[in-house]
Amino acid sequence: MLLVGSRAFGQAVMEADICLYGGTSAGVIGAYTAQKLGKKAILIEPGRHLGGMSSGGLGYTDIGNKYAITGLARDFYRRIGRHYGKFEQWTFEPHVAEEVFQQYVKQGGFQVVYEYRVKEVRKQNGRITEVVLESAATPARADRVVRAAMFIDCGYEGDLMAKAGVSYAVGREDNADYQETIDGVQLMDGHQMPDGIDPYKTPGDPNSGLLWGISQAKLAPNGTGDRSVQAYNYRICLSTDPKNQVPITRPPGYDSTHYELLLRLFAANPAKRKLNDYFIISRMPNNKTDINNRGGFSSDMIGMNHGYPDGTYAQRASIIEDHERYTKGLLYFYGHDPRVPQALRDEMLTYGYPRDEYTDNGHWSPQLYVREARRLVGAYVMRQANCEGREVVRDGIGMAAYTMDSHNCQRLVVNGHVKNEGNVEIGGFGPYPIGYGALTPKAAECTNLLVPVCLSATHIAYGSIRMEPVFMVLAQSSAVAAVQAIQAKKGVQQVDVAAVQASLKNNPLADGRPGDILVDNEDATATRTGTWESVKRGGYGPSFLKAAAGEEASLRFTPAVPKQQAYTAYLYMPKVTDAANSFRVTVYDGKTKKDITVKPAEVIVEGQTSGEWVSLGKYTLPKGNKGYVEVSTPRAGTGSVVADAVLWVPDGQAE
Repeated sequence: MLLVGSRAFGQAVMEADICLYGGTSAGVIGAYTAQKLGKKAILIEPGRHLGGMSSGGLGYTDIGNKYAITGLARDFYRRIGRHYGKFEQWTFEPHVAEEVFQQYVKQGGFQVVYEYRVKEVRKQNGRITEVVLESAATPARADRVVRAAMFIDCGYEGDLMAKAGVSYAVGREDNADYQETIDGVQLMDGHQMPDGIDPYKTPGDPNSGLLWGISQAKLAPNGTGDRSVQAYNYRICLSTDPKNQVPITRPPGYDSTHYELLLRLFAANPAKRKLNDYFIISRMPNNKTDINNRGGFSSDMIGMNHGYPDGTYAQRASIIEDHERYTKGLLYFYGHDPRVPQALRDEMLTYGYPRDEYTDNGHWSPQLYVREARRLVGAYVMRQANCEGREVVRDGIGMAAYTMDSHNCQRLVVNGHVKNEGNVEIGGFGPYPIGYGALTPKAAECTNLLVPVCLSATHIAYGSIRMEPVFMVLAQSSAVAAVQAIQAKKGVQQVDVAAVQASLKNNPLADGRPGDILVDNEDATATRTGTWESVKRGGYGPSFLKAAAGEEASLRFTPAVPKQQAYTAYLYMPKVTDAANSFRVTVYDGKTKKDITVKPAEVIVEGQTSGEWVSLGKYTLPKGNKGYVEVSTPRAGTGSVVADAVLWVPDGQAE
């Protein structure tokens, strides 16, 4: 709250129990959690909008595995779902996401301070005492001061963390630093230029100079560490609805020479004449898109962001402006340059900027996709071994599940041809825990700071963790830890992690409402008969089970119900290519059995996910373990029956 008349060196003073910096998805969820747990929270956002990338165009959510998304992060996607008339929704329009984040502000009752950014962090005896803020829009205006017991840096850049003087990294570790194999320099095939693309302005003539966007740097050996940063871009929201379009026009400062390399790519790919050959175009509701980078030359502005993480605010603003000009120019180039193949021009002209999005920013996202900037070097460093399950932390306060993913970092000349360097996409592992120690600085550096976004991880491990739902999960965990640190009068490194874990489990929505009851196929309360095959990828959680139609097999999911209550039951249906036409599911509420026929072909999977929850209806279950859901194979037919997980959602959770 603002203390009227309170001054520190002539500056207005705001006081709270917990100060969160960065109005990203993590910042909103963290502030909501702290406020609901009884502590006064204040959220500082340097811009004018809340939600970061989740409201900034990234509507095609990078999920990895829904099993990893818990608590208020899961609640966010259910609120999105309610807007669209569904249980959960993982693809959405930007303004819908921002409206949901504003719901959290209103329901949480915490204060948001817009258009102020960190200028100075003051510490005493290893603790942050106050943060000085300057106006982001008008730096000459009077500064403000925030005093709090705990601070949580939820920004993509880690500015509060850096100004607090804690250790952090920028760029890529050498493989030898943490015994990794895919960190550092990596020349791989993903999002790559095909062989034979000449890099010079005059083909074959090095003296003519390099085309725009190609670095003069030399390719280092694989695994070499450096300060290169994976490419940023905009997740582009366009509309195909003529009634909701603003034309894509030539942006100020447009320079068609920035796209000469793209013309050479067209010539090398004469059969590729669809925009989806050059962009990942994901369809959002109401005829909108989330457009992402694809291939050798696309929306990623490779190599042009290396000065961003440690740049001044002015330097960053210039980099952001360059990215906006490049991206708007790329869209205009596709639609209007006569050298672009006609089919691509015609398709691009079916798109426009969405009239009803970003209405105060020229219908363009205000959020650059800062995929990675600074990374804390904290009490524990997450690394490749954690992602792959070869090393498992014992203080897990959230999970990640996405592929170890890095976009390209450099565009170079290799053996006389243009090549992109830095792309890595390696997965094949299940959900894994993220250690609490990765959110805390070293105790000697600061004892009242938590960092759930620019957390402590190597470049390649961060590539798996850096997803919006995971940031929300970690922010909720950080807020719980901050509350407990205040109550115990301890530093964040001394918090009882078991107590944090218990709070997250027993109070998942931070407001006392009961959470879901989940039974996964790997749980002891999932009992089977007959022959089932375990499948390690493509389901909910670590695995799912398959049985052949015509075989006698069943799997019973029995929940431990804490009190008699009405629940809606959901069955998780992963998509498999050989699914049976139908199978039976029996729901028993402790008194009556109900048989339901599930037809896998009718389950529509949307977004970047393996499957969907299928409603089995509402039931009142008694306390204990009398009720169950049982999946059974049909006695005849072909194909496979899958059994993965069952969820009981209590009435009132969706309010």
